[in-house]
Parts: sequence; structure tokens; C-alpha cells
Amino acid sequence: MKDLKEIYVSTDIEADGPIPGPYSMLSLGSAAYLADKTLLATYSVNLDCLPGAEAHPDTMAWWATQPDAWAAARSNPRPPAEAMADYVAWLDALPGKPIFVGYPAAFDFLFVYWYLIRFVGRSPFSFSALDIKTMAMVMLGKDYSRSTKRNMPAHWFDPLPHNHLALDDALEQGALFCNMLAECRRQP
Repeated sequence: MKDLKEIYVSTDIEADGPIPGPYSMLSLGSAAYLADKTLLATYSVNLDCLPGAEAHPDTMAWWATQPDAWAAARSNPRPPAEAMADYVAWLDALPGKPIFVGYPAAFDFLFVYWYLIRFVGRSPFSFSALDIKTMAMVMLGKDYSRSTKRNMPAHWFDPLPHNHLALDDALEQGALFCNMLAECRRQP
């Protein structure tokens, strides 16, 4: 029987549009952390575009400002069904219950959940996700719209890159989450 400890799976995706289906998830990166910030494993994959999907012009205008990240996201893509089956196998092999963690979770989880259901038929995350920005709102006592990274204390951040490479961003956001969680758990 699987150990019930929570494994915090910080996940970042890159896409060519605002929603899955009409647009495609280009790359997926996940970093599995224990609450104490022990990094257990990582997963990273680039995906082929969905058949019949198009790239959104606004998103592509943004990608034009990120040529290195675009090139990385388009390197060695795999068919979505194959990539997502491998991702589920990776999640299922983790030594505990995977908890999806994202910033913003609503965007990244939307794509990951859609792709999991579409190509694998199930989600190891169930249908829930933990949002770092919402956690910051509660911890900072600020409005949600003001609970952005630039308004978060510097000590929550590790010196890790945020460069729009899915795995790098997942690692950075996972460390941020673990630092916030540690602070929460120290408070009475």
C-alpha cells in the first residue's frame, strides 16, 4: 500500500495559447518535493502540438520575446499520449500522494488535467491543485491581486532561475512553496 505522505509536485507548463484543446501544451516540468524541501525526483518533457490546434497570436507575440525558451520547448517533442503515460508512471512511482503545486495553479493545472484525462483517462492529482499565490495572499494578509512574487519577502526565494523553461520554473516555484510552508509551520 502506498505511503500516504504528501509529495508536493511543483509543476510548470509552457503553451502556445490560453486553453488546452484549441491550443497545445508545449512542455511540462515537474519537481517532486517533500515538505522539508528534499527534492525527490524531476520529470520534464516537450510535447508535439495537438492535431488541428493552432497557436494563439498573443501568446506567439510573447514567445517572440523569449527565443531561447521557445527553442528549448520545441526541442525533441514527443507525442502527447506517450508523454502523459510516462508522466503518470512517474507520478505513480513517487513514494506518497502527489499534490499538484503551481503558480498560478489555475493555468498550469488546467493544461495538465486536460492532457491527463484526454490521453491517460485519469489524474493522479484527482481534480485539485494547491496555488502558491493564494497561499501568499493568506500569509501576507494582502489582496489576491497584490500577492505577486514582487511583493513576497526575499527570504522565501532560493537563488534559482525563472527562465520559462518548464523544469527550471518548477524547481524555482517548488523551493518557494517549501520555504513558505516551513514558515507557516513555524508559526503558532
